[in-house]
Amino acid sequence: MGFAVMSMTDDAAARVKAIVENSGPDAKGVRVGIKKGGCAGMEYTIDLVTEPNAKDDLIERNGAKVWVEPSAVLYLLGTEMGFETTTLRSGFTFTNPNQTSACGCGESVELKPADLAALAAQRQAAPAV
Repeated sequence: MGFAVMSMTDDAAARVKAIVENSGPDAKGVRVGIKKGGCAGMEYTIDLVTEPNAKDDLIERNGAKVWVEPSAVLYLLGTEMGFETTTLRSGFTFTNPNQTSACGCGESVELKPADLAALAAQRQAAPAV
């Protein structure tokens, strides 16, 4: 089995499926990426996918499909995508081990590329299942 760039919670998968179901017959899933912006330097992006890009990484859970843009992979390695609803907002969340800081409003983050050597060592140290 290969290494997944990201994972997603059941709540995130349910929300992705709901978005796809409400977006018409051409909707296939969502694409996650990052862009420069916000007071901390970077923002997560989420776009509807009607035509998958063969270069994107695909993550699936419970029938939900999330593609990851190639330019974002190093910044998203090990990230868990979630979905939360609170009194004030609802939206996707990202628990990202590559995040070094975030702005006060929570809309932008500072990310560093993943340490590939550390990831490789971690995989070798993990017990075989």
